[in-house]
Amino acid sequence: MAGNITTNTANLIRDDIWSAELREILREELQATKYVNWRSDFPDGDTLHIPQIADAITDDYTEDAAVVYNALGTNDFTLTIDKYKSSGHYITRKMEQDSYYMNELMSSFVPKQARSIMESLETDVLAKGVGTANDTGTINGIDHRIAGGNAGIIEVADFAYASYALKKSHVPQTNMVAIVDPSVEFQMNTLSQLTNVSNNPRWEGIVSDGIASGMRFVANIYGFDVYTSNFLPTATGATALTDRAGGSAVDVSTGKANYFFSATSDVLPFVGAMRQEPIVDREFNKDYQRTELVTTARWGAKVIRPENLVNIVTLPTIA
Repeated sequence: MAGNITTNTANLIRDDIWSAELREILREELQATKYVNWRSDFPDGDTLHIPQIADAITDDYTEDAAVVYNALGTNDFTLTIDKYKSSGHYITRKMEQDSYYMNELMSSFVPKQARSIMESLETDVLAKGVGTANDTGTINGIDHRIAGGNAGIIEVADFAYASYALKKSHVPQTNMVAIVDPSVEFQMNTLSQLTNVSNNPRWEGIVSDGIASGMRFVANIYGFDVYTSNFLPTATGATALTDRAGGSAVDVSTGKANYFFSATSDVLPFVGAMRQEPIVDREFNKDYQRTELVTTARWGAKVIRPENLVNIVTLPTIA
């Protein structure tokens, strides 16, 4: 007697099973664009001029003498539309006919292209504040660009320093925000002084839950609501940036720029303009027998208030 068993009916057994679901990659929450003053008074051209007027000065006056008249200083701030980005994909007609996942693939093109464009925008905005080489960005006698803590490792006092630097620049102490690299979150989570609840009652949330919940810190550090981001730029060229604690030159050229600022609407540190919001074009190419989808966008962004941006560069160390 013979029956059907695996050895004599192998042709009816599928060795490899393909799931009906496609696995999506994990995506980071985007932060930077909401801290940009997006201008709408830019109907044409590629350069916007924003005039600035300096403060008045006071002179000593002597009785029965002529008053001194001074001109108000002016400056021409320019914003240029300098980014033109595209994300394009196509699928051939044969692929449409033969692929089991064709519908899933086609429906993913537009949202994935839009996400790619927005990640490019996020990266571009954050890159504007990175600074150059070993420039300290000194304003009102206070450096706005330093190496973190001691030898480029973040410390709690760095948050206090950022607050101090902003106060010296007359930045309003409202809606204070810090965007930091995940390595900074790690250091803050593991600092021993943050685990002593009795001496630091304001840090109890850190001890019980860790600093971050999703993309936002559950605790407020020296007035800053802290967000993490993987899009912060590397401080390439910062080979001798002065650290806060030691006052010595530190090579942080592989470090990440962490930003501290006020997100109050009228003093936002970044300014930008979207000349073209993401637009999707779709057409069938008869010569190549394929469906093509392209998303394009144009924008420009720049730091307009350097006094409202403290850049503390830290090494991405998690030891």
